Amino acid sequence: MKNKPGLIEETVEFSFQLPTSIEFGFGKASRLGERIRQFGAANVFFVTDQGVEAVGLLNGIKESLQTAGIAFDTYTDVEPDPSIETINRAAQALQSKSYDCIVAVGGGSPIDVAKGIRVVSANGGSIGQYAGVNRVQKASSVPLIAIPTTSGTGSEVTIFGVYSDWENNVKITVTSPYMAATIAIVDPQLTMSLPAKMTAASGIDALAHGIETFFSTIATPASDALALQAIAIVNGNLRNVVENGSDVQARIGMSQGSLLAGMAFNNGFLGLTHAIGSALSGHCHVPHGVAIGLLLPHVIEFNRTVRPEKAAKIARIMGIKGNDDESLALQAADAAAQLVQEIGLPTKLRDVGVTEDKLSDVAKDSFKSGMMQFNPRQPSEMEVLELLQRIY
Repeated sequence: MKNKPGLIEETVEFSFQLPTSIEFGFGKASRLGERIRQFGAANVFFVTDQGVEAVGLLNGIKESLQTAGIAFDTYTDVEPDPSIETINRAAQALQSKSYDCIVAVGGGSPIDVAKGIRVVSANGGSIGQYAGVNRVQKASSVPLIAIPTTSGTGSEVTIFGVYSDWENNVKITVTSPYMAATIAIVDPQLTMSLPAKMTAASGIDALAHGIETFFSTIATPASDALALQAIAIVNGNLRNVVENGSDVQARIGMSQGSLLAGMAFNNGFLGLTHAIGSALSGHCHVPHGVAIGLLLPHVIEFNRTVRPEKAAKIARIMGIKGNDDESLALQAADAAAQLVQEIGLPTKLRDVGVTEDKLSDVAKDSFKSGMMQFNPRQPSEMEVLELLQRIY
């Protein structure tokens, strides 16, 4: 006799951590000054990028600080996929004055820069020496408030920071609870002006966070619940928001989906899509979200053979009809591929300037990523190369 729905057959042990306090709401960022005053802070170091500043997303935020009588300086020397050198330079700028709060406003890059400079300022040295898991020894006493302007990275609630080591053509990941922001203020209003291409690329990254966490070898009931809800929300809103960026409800949905996906992979971690994606960006400078969109459907198909029940659930959540799990599992990769195509992301490596001679190096360096170990099916280097060749 089958168990009733929801009945757990055996005791499951797991842990769940979320060091960051979350505040979500449309227009919430414009009240930042009030929130900072609760810390007793008087001098803020803003980290953002030139694009965010140019489109005026900081205007309301800065006005709230001025109204609250809080001084601030703005640091904008942040590039996409920030390098180790960028973190070290920004840390020097932070240490040049006595700041008592850091505020990061932007996509994953400014937020990761803010995380990195906070660690370097508290622990010394270069951010590169903290690559790996739990190598950061000391927490910073300076609070960090992360305010995302995209719906994708989830960096505002994670314990990770990802940085480009251009000397070795790889990306490094610093993983530590001490990386986490103190507060995440998620305000969908700040995403309203995000261009369609960036909306698509960041949105598919959020979907991948949910899917990879659900497949992860260390997934838990808590991370599964967050991941599945994230997949459903992103799948239900991403097409609409790419087509019509002024759709307020779709923007709110994407902010929620991205947030839940970040909460999920903060605990369940990621897998093969992000492992290969890091190497692909490192060697070929493919933007992160674009790389993820290229890889995700193929990794779903790769993992389907060992986790068919999870692939079937992903397919069902993404709108594939049917009651037969085996048939649904076979369609999961196609559901993701169709979404990638419909939101206008590239589907071939050659279309983003990748040359075939780079593929073997990308395949080899994929195994430098710590995320590889959490993939449910462990590939050989040849299997990764074959996957890349199919996409080429």
